Amino acid sequence: MSKTISIVNQKGGVGKTTTAINLAASLAVLEYRTLLVDADPQANSTSGIGLDPKDIRTGLYEVLVNEVPAKDAILSTEYQYMDILPSNIDLVGAEIELISVPNREKLMKYAFSKIKDDYDFVIIDCSPSLGLITTNSLAASDSVIIPVQCEYFALEGLGKLLNTVKIIQSGMNPELQIEGLLLTMYDMRLRLSNQVVDEVKMHFQQLVFDTIIQRNTKLSEAPSFGKAAISHDAESKGAINYLNLAKELLHKNGLTKSGAADFNIQTTNN
Repeated sequence: MSKTISIVNQKGGVGKTTTAINLAASLAVLEYRTLLVDADPQANSTSGIGLDPKDIRTGLYEVLVNEVPAKDAILSTEYQYMDILPSNIDLVGAEIELISVPNREKLMKYAFSKIKDDYDFVIIDCSPSLGLITTNSLAASDSVIIPVQCEYFALEGLGKLLNTVKIIQSGMNPELQIEGLLLTMYDMRLRLSNQVVDEVKMHFQQLVFDTIIQRNTKLSEAPSFGKAAISHDAESKGAINYLNLAKELLHKNGLTKSGAADFNIQTTNN
């Protein structure tokens, strides 16, 4: 089995890239073959694992616009079980250049069809928009994870995003599912954070992941070192949160390897 999951929300600053990097790294640590796809022109997933986007000569732009085989754009990472299909600022022009291309919404799906079976999971970091590249990501995906920050405007725009998912489901990808809503940036000391958790769980119930991503200094600073949190500080609460998310994801999909998804690690105070 291979599963492609888009990390998507048109709101910026909700933890999409943090989730993409750390979920992919956690799956890799659990020895699941994982491909991280940077589908954001800001290329934060690329830089967040230690690559300089300015040095990327072949990335997602070349795959979509120039029809370069995806396998030729994939690079290895420090993790034995994790690769990346990187991006750079060139991707910002792809939507304009592809405007007249037939079936332009399915270019990513076609490109990934040739490499998808090489991986257990393909994790796509989407840009904070609902444009053509994000549409391509959704058309190529089996499911979506929607990060929702535990702040005042948490549910703002969520209805529009869910409507976009329904449009994709009714047209170009009827198999697309919502993997879950992921609560991020949680601070247990704040009444507002707890109110948001209660509200999201009340509205969406089983769609909400049990795992909640807490605010954590180590998690925030890890990208500046070009590392996932699990490499930067494996005992930090951020690293443990994402490892637990990976295990919950595996459990939801009926996948376990040596019992890896059968327990939940307690966080530290880091």
